[in-house]
Amino acid sequence: MNLQDTLELHVKAAIKALFQSDLESVEFQATRKEFAGDITVVVFPMLRVVKGNPAVIGEQIGQYLLDQVDLVKGFNVVKGFLNIEISDSYYLNFFQAIKEDSKYGFVEQKDDKAIMVEYSSPNTNKPLHLGHVRNVLLGYSVAEILKASGKKVYKTQIINDRGIHICKSMLAYQKFGNNEAPTNDLKGDKLVGNYYVKFDQEYKAEIAELVAQGQSEEEAKKNAPLLLEAQEMLIKWEAGDEDVVALWKKMNQWVYDGFEVTYKNIGVDFDTYYYESNTYLLGKEFVAEGLKTGVFFKKEDGSVWCDLTEDGLDEKIVLRSDGTAVYMTQDIGTAIQRIKDYPDVGGMVYTVGNEQDYHFKVLFLILKKLGFDWAKNLFHLSYGMVDLPSGKMKSREGTVVDADDLIQEMAVTAEEISKELGKLEEYNEEEKQALYKTIGLGALKYYILKVDPKKRILFDPKESIDFQGNTGPFIQYTYARIQSILRKADSNNVAATSPNDQIVLHDKEKQLIKQLELFPEIIQNAAEQHSPALIANYTYELVKEFNSFYQNVSILGADSEVEKSFRVGLSKVVSQTIKNAFQVLGIQVPERM
Repeated sequence: MNLQDTLELHVKAAIKALFQSDLESVEFQATRKEFAGDITVVVFPMLRVVKGNPAVIGEQIGQYLLDQVDLVKGFNVVKGFLNIEISDSYYLNFFQAIKEDSKYGFVEQKDDKAIMVEYSSPNTNKPLHLGHVRNVLLGYSVAEILKASGKKVYKTQIINDRGIHICKSMLAYQKFGNNEAPTNDLKGDKLVGNYYVKFDQEYKAEIAELVAQGQSEEEAKKNAPLLLEAQEMLIKWEAGDEDVVALWKKMNQWVYDGFEVTYKNIGVDFDTYYYESNTYLLGKEFVAEGLKTGVFFKKEDGSVWCDLTEDGLDEKIVLRSDGTAVYMTQDIGTAIQRIKDYPDVGGMVYTVGNEQDYHFKVLFLILKKLGFDWAKNLFHLSYGMVDLPSGKMKSREGTVVDADDLIQEMAVTAEEISKELGKLEEYNEEEKQALYKTIGLGALKYYILKVDPKKRILFDPKESIDFQGNTGPFIQYTYARIQSILRKADSNNVAATSPNDQIVLHDKEKQLIKQLELFPEIIQNAAEQHSPALIANYTYELVKEFNSFYQNVSILGADSEVEKSFRVGLSKVVSQTIKNAFQVLGIQVPERM
């Protein structure tokens, strides 16, 4: 039981004893810096059950707690706020309980029901870009946070491996490819992406030619020979044409191999994959079922719809008049298929950009109307776009920021800044390169994950690699500094022994322990809110507290061996907590820097 829960029981007991009233809950807040105290009880909400002057009521509760509760060592009342001082022994006992726990903050899996987290879900006509990077980092981190909070998790993606956009890159390769194949210098996803751009260039040239011949731009866009050929190729693919399917398989495999390299570089993984080519026909049987039960209705042209107007939405098509599926049909079928494949899944998280907010509202509502109990546990992890100082990205025109190039650029930027600061002079070249990648990737991940997912991000690589302020490298540097202290302590035979009652906590030590105490709750809140930003910003606050402690309190030069050992132990727990927090963000911490 944490401090707040313990105090809540005692405050309720005080209200019962002093005023013969029952209090439903107690409101706490952090004590303001200018007042003595560690935690503050807000008296005003109690006036619903206790009549009187809030300052007087605060005095009475404070005196009761001081007399009856060992962990309370003092109090003061400012208007309707009761500031409580907690005894050092409470903090020392708490520290004692966590100091050997390498998984402090994490909860062992306690749920039978699993959560499936979907992220990445790219198209197979181009490489991963900066937009995918935010998606992948968010999805992976949320999956790790859910695991740390005690949930069983499956990580998945649905790969959009069919459709007209795939046929465009296939057709361009067929026409202009000259049997080009991936090489060490040109990954398969990049090669295929080049032909997607090539298609767009040639298509635009055809449109211009048709317009010059007198067609309107709209007519020209529909009549361009290349587009008609791509549409014909899609029909052949759906009919199972051997040559088209063979080319499709070959080019998709190139893309998958390229994706795997990127995922490995960025440090994310998946437990299971779904492919649109296997799922695009799913969902039709449930539309037929929903027609019988009245969830869907048929219009005169034979198309099938769901009427969501009573739910504040509109009518949504689920089957075209020619009987073909739309994306919604597919998503209904895929969700149901996943539960069939993994019967222990009781909920799903979809990591998809905020332009799809409406789509997911409709999808979740339709699944509820179809009577699936797990549909109440579906969550759209909606996120804003990532912009660069230079502006927006467009895949067709080849102006996107490629994920691999970005990772490489981050390592180069880390190298430049590290050289300027002269931080890595003792390292050999191999160690330096590995560290530049750790710093660069850490900077990228932290910069993206520290922002609330719903907010749009303007990503500035230089600003993200700063060894001061709320950045990944600043936190990594603090972690490495603590490792250096621990190595010195080890070489001086300073063991992190248990604190005893002789220790009087310095205010900076107490503040640090108070910050550590918040970590398990932060993990749970981040899991509940699907927000890595809570973990990132908590870690920054912890690091700021440690640096303040480090500047104000001598660790290895402490007055007594007991104090020295305690401070070494405290530093060790802080570094482990930084490591645990960064682990769920997918960020590595270097032992030296």
